[in-house]
Amino acid sequence: MGECSGYPDSNRDTENYLHIGAAKKIFKHMKLWQKSYLTAQEIETFTVGKDANFDLQLAPYDVLGSLAHAAMLRRIDLLTDTEYTQLQTGLLDIYAAIQADTFQIEPGVEDIHSQVEFLLTERYGEVGKKLHSGRSRNDQVLVDLRLYFRAEITEIVQLTQSLFDLLQQQSERYADVPMPGYTHTQVAMISSFGLWFGAYAETLVDDLQLLQAVYNINNQNPLGSAAGYGSSFPLDRAYTTQLLGFADLNYNVVHAQMGRGKTEQFLAFSLAAFGATLGRLANDICTFSSQNFGFVRLPDSYTTGSSIMPHKKNPDVFEILRAKCNLLQALPGQLALLTNNLLTGYHRDLQLTKEVIFPALTDLKSCLRIAQFALKDLHVNPDSLVGDHYQYLYTVEEVNRLVLSGTPFRDAYHQVGQAVEAGTFVADPEVAHTHAGSIGHLCHAEIQQKWDRVVAGFASEQVEEALVRLIQREK
Repeated sequence: MGECSGYPDSNRDTENYLHIGAAKKIFKHMKLWQKSYLTAQEIETFTVGKDANFDLQLAPYDVLGSLAHAAMLRRIDLLTDTEYTQLQTGLLDIYAAIQADTFQIEPGVEDIHSQVEFLLTERYGEVGKKLHSGRSRNDQVLVDLRLYFRAEITEIVQLTQSLFDLLQQQSERYADVPMPGYTHTQVAMISSFGLWFGAYAETLVDDLQLLQAVYNINNQNPLGSAAGYGSSFPLDRAYTTQLLGFADLNYNVVHAQMGRGKTEQFLAFSLAAFGATLGRLANDICTFSSQNFGFVRLPDSYTTGSSIMPHKKNPDVFEILRAKCNLLQALPGQLALLTNNLLTGYHRDLQLTKEVIFPALTDLKSCLRIAQFALKDLHVNPDSLVGDHYQYLYTVEEVNRLVLSGTPFRDAYHQVGQAVEAGTFVADPEVAHTHAGSIGHLCHAEIQQKWDRVVAGFASEQVEEALVRLIQREK
């Protein structure tokens, strides 16, 4: 949400709202930025939109950020020990309700930040109103988003690990099972199912490296940047960075606010990369499982049927996976159009980035899960090379044999080409690939080492662990 200017300036302002109900309910239904007038209901409905639904996903992280902020306020003597203990107790109670799935943003309350502050004020009175000292809803939501993205990225890494492991296993299992290779959708050269599975395993390493770059950019603390221009309070920003487990600070406060929208764009590029990998894999399986190819087959229970054609066994799971991945690849464009041409500083447009990126994170996780589930039982046809047209897979092998026997490459190429044109070419299915990454040397160990190096670059500590450390340290 946007900037917060505080509470009504006088008792008279509060009295203007008595028609809403009892004073306790009035406070809950007032906005943190409330003035002496009411916003038209049509305006409020349109501007709030779906935001409360997405804010619920940020709820645990809002509490964590508030715990760290409260600890820092005590450290700089803006809270007494008693006040801090009250706020910590209240925040932990709210966190427990969130974990128990009993927390809600009440009707009339604008956002997660308001709900948490209202609950604390309702319980502790003036102490609850002190929590917002030194911050704005702008840096508050930035912290929430950074912690949320950090947790989501970590889950994506774990899911990708499972898929990577499966692809490596399948690559080893089918290392020696031949498969046609294609260029221009034409029969090209001999390949293997081991090579095909292994290619997707190593491609996930590339995707993970991009995600790691986003993780590192995201893992910087914006708390204390307030509305984007800092605060006159002596905030200890290094302390909240340590408490929340961030790797570093967004030092420049304007830079911190400029990260809103841009971090989402970086994340969108990473999700799109995963979408490209999984989408191509899905398309391969849709194609290769058709009767015209017959390279792979899904178990019957993983397929769907036709309402008119009794024989149909359709790979709908991979068609939907392909479609979801195409949508993931559209994310960078969506966010670019949403955030382009905005002046430095906060704009309400940025609220809508949640509507784009939050569902995309959920979709990618579901795609990773279903890909791992369906691939584990994919049946590979060991006799995929049946058919006269597949003999041309071996033309390059024949050229190479001639070269190894002393024939210049260009002469060998023409000699084999003429045999193909004359219809006299006879394939020799013996293949002797030995170099790194080829059919005979799939480099599983080396790819595993590459994966391990990338995974090691992600911090292992999670938000919940940071919370535990915070509680233990500050009691």
